[in-house]
Amino acid sequence: MSAHWSDSVGMLGVSLVLIAYCLLQSGRMSSNAPAYSWLNVAGSSAILVSLTHAFNLSSFVIQVAWIGISLWGLWRARRAGAVNRIRSTERSENADRSAG
Repeated sequence: MSAHWSDSVGMLGVSLVLIAYCLLQSGRMSSNAPAYSWLNVAGSSAILVSLTHAFNLSSFVIQVAWIGISLWGLWRARRAGAVNRIRSTERSENADRSAG
């Protein structure tokens, strides 16, 4: 039995998801880190590509959910960063007004 190119892509995806999880569990990466979510998005996307050769509905559903949840986390982190930047700017402006 020879490996299809999609198997290699799928194994790369599995590796990325497992690396992200190992880094999280070892405390070397935070679940809030964008890199954690991007590793999950990339890994699950690669697994989805592998499903084009040998489709499996349950695997498809979990990968789509994993991508969606990871993208939601990235959106929340980006939004939180924007809110923090706005608050920081407001604090600086208020401090300038108080000093002046």
